Amino acid sequence: MNNNKQKGFTLIELIIVIIILGILAAFALPKYMALDKEARISVVKGLDGSIRAAVRLVHGLAVARGQDCTANINVLSETDGGVVTVTPRCYPTADNNGINAALSDISGFTGTPSGTVMTYTKNGATDPDDCSVVYNSASATNTSSVTTNC
Repeated sequence: MNNNKQKGFTLIELIIVIIILGILAAFALPKYMALDKEARISVVKGLDGSIRAAVRLVHGLAVARGQDCTANINVLSETDGGVVTVTPRCYPTADNNGINAALSDISGFTGTPSGTVMTYTKNGATDPDDCSVVYNSASATNTSSVTTNC
């Protein structure tokens, strides 16, 4: 017996599968397009939390030790590294020797100091103004503040 039945898909079946995949992709693609922005927002909010924790750590250690905040303070221990420049109210200054030293690692971000304000933007962001963290160091009469703009 000669059985000439071929196995495989017909052209119509293949076209229908391609159309179904195209429709699924049309609905799924916009859903995943926003993930990069959501991821950037999450990372920026993580930096916000790190800044808040570093500020509280430096301020708390200075107050607990009764340190004179007119000079740099050592946030690790009385004898080893970790020197952070502080304001007269014992909050880290808004520069590399202040808040950046308290954070110790800002990889993935660019910190731009301007007076008593340090603005952090995510490296590689398509619109840097879209999401940032702003640290405002305390003046002689107020406390510091951290603001996330997302």
